Amino acid sequence: MAARLGISRGSFYWHFRDMAAFKKQLLSSWRAATTDRVIGELDASKAGPDRLKDLLHRAMIMQRSRLDRAVRVWAGDDRNVAKAIAAVDGRRIAYIAKLLTESGAPRTRASGRATFIYWAYLGQEAIGSPHYGAISVEALADLAALFGG
Repeated sequence: MAARLGISRGSFYWHFRDMAAFKKQLLSSWRAATTDRVIGELDASKAGPDRLKDLLHRAMIMQRSRLDRAVRVWAGDDRNVAKAIAAVDGRRIAYIAKLLTESGAPRTRASGRATFIYWAYLGQEAIGSPHYGAISVEALADLAALFGG
């Protein structure tokens, strides 16, 4: 990372009290970029079912999050990272459930549906075939209607 920034490792680490502080900031930046910003942008843009469609489009078509995958791999070796991921997963699923409810899904079914949608998002990265690793915009709109109403 220091080399990509054009600075020495010592100069890079000078900005952090210790390795724990660096890791904490890295996780905070990951959460902000991949969750907080996305939720903020969606909340500011549209209302109702369109937000669910926009989120699905971002997650399944636009965003190929190698960063998410890397953080999840890291969690296999670090309990604190695993806890951070669990918190982010919970926030994301709750947000999807909120969008589903706003789109007409019964409140009693929104959490299960949100969890399933989130599993699809996470699993998409594991698909090796380009044919099955993507979904059309039309199919996403159809799924949003299926899950939302």
